[in-house]
Parts: sequence; C-alpha cells; structure tokens
Amino acid sequence: MKKLIIINGPNLNLLGKREPNIYGSLTFNEFFETVKEKYPQVNLEHFQSNVEGEIIDKLQETGFSYDGIILNAAAYTHTSVGIGDAVKAIETPVVEVHISNTFDREEFRHKSYISPNAKGVILGFGLQSYELAIQSFL
Repeated sequence: MKKLIIINGPNLNLLGKREPNIYGSLTFNEFFETVKEKYPQVNLEHFQSNVEGEIIDKLQETGFSYDGIILNAAAYTHTSVGIGDAVKAIETPVVEVHISNTFDREEFRHKSYISPNAKGVILGFGLQSYELAIQSFL
C-alpha cells in the first residue's frame, strides 16, 4: 500500500469559505474524505499549517519514509527558500500542487521555490489537482 501525505500551507484551512470563486465551496476535509474513499489502496494522510517552520518539520519528518508527498505550500511557494531547501533535502518525491492557475494571478505568484526540486507540478484544476497528484504516484 502506497503511503502518501498531503501537506497544505497557509490559509488552505479556509477552503470552502475563502474566495469560493477561485477555490470552490467544498472544505478540504470534505474533499479529503471523498478522495480517501476513492483510493482505498492508498494510505493517505493530511497535514495543514499556517506556519512555515511546521511545514518544513513535516517535510523532514515524512521525507524519508513515505512513498510520496503532495505539497501545496500556498503563498509560501513564492517566498520560502526554506521550504524549497527542505524539498531538495529529502528523499521522498514531492508533487507541487496548486488549486488555482498561479500563472493567471499576480506576477509574484509566477515564481516557485519548490518547482525546481519537485517531481512535478500540477496547477489550475481546482481540488482535482490533488487527485491528479495522487494518480501520479500510482
């Protein structure tokens, strides 16, 4: 059984409430339960933090023993050299995910400190971006 973790960054705890025109009306927990049911062959976990250091700690904790990490670092994608370095330092492959098409947003969101060290990048497909990332590990 594949062991995967979804790590979500700042403000993603507000999915379902935050800018539903961009992020939709489903909470992440509602979405996560449906994905767990859809992929019973995957041991799937979820972690969310608004704190950069906690995301780095979780990457280091899971980055040598899991089969894959799905990382939506949210705004930290564009600002955190530390998260980018953590992705580079671990052995577990990381797929960078974004709900929105970051290239259709403000210019500062066009730069990612994670992408150069990620197995791949999936963006712009709403919450389905996570499901596409799961499929990439199967």
